[in-house]
Amino acid sequence: NLHQLSTQSNHTMKFSAVFALIIGSASAFAPMPTNKASTAMQASLDGLVGALDPVGAFDPLGLAEKATDATLARYREAELAHGRIAMLAVIGFLVGEQVEGSSFLFDAQISGPAITHITQVPDGFWPVIIAFIGAYEASRAEAGWVDPSDCPVDQPGLLRDDYLPGDLKFDPLGLKPDDAEEFEIMQTKELQNGRLAMLAAAGFLAQEACDGKGIIEHFQSMA
Repeated sequence: NLHQLSTQSNHTMKFSAVFALIIGSASAFAPMPTNKASTAMQASLDGLVGALDPVGAFDPLGLAEKATDATLARYREAELAHGRIAMLAVIGFLVGEQVEGSSFLFDAQISGPAITHITQVPDGFWPVIIAFIGAYEASRAEAGWVDPSDCPVDQPGLLRDDYLPGDLKFDPLGLKPDDAEEFEIMQTKELQNGRLAMLAAAGFLAQEACDGKGIIEHFQSMA
């Protein structure tokens, strides 16, 4: 019993650490406070990439109406970042569960629903995970954000004027179109797939947390 309690406690600590990293990263995109005196011109959704018929600009909470252009750019940066992570997460759910018990990684000892895999990763792998996340976030901050020492006190977290939200200059396959219209279509596709992936990843997490069964197992039971 003591061994089981110790193992469960260790898994809980690992999950808490990952959760803290995710929350810490997400907090960088929290809506920044705005000075009402300096927001005479409010941000607009007119012509914003990602607004499609018949819904158009979907903003039921009216967040854009209360945001400056700088804040709206941060919203878009956050949406793209979380959408990309969610797309990777959905693939990770499916691939991780499909190869469980047969992968060459970690002596094929990781098994069960995908939400339990992170707690089964050996302790020695954690520095690698933390270093990778830290390096990625540092490079993204350097590419897109104004140096904190150059930001006004009441406007923390400003994006650079020459930075397009989400554009990290990472295009190893050369897929970015030169034509402006085609580029806008590609941007919209990425946003739409990212939005769908965020809903899918949330659904996967909730379903596995409810019954302890993997997503692949659910699909197989429906066949």
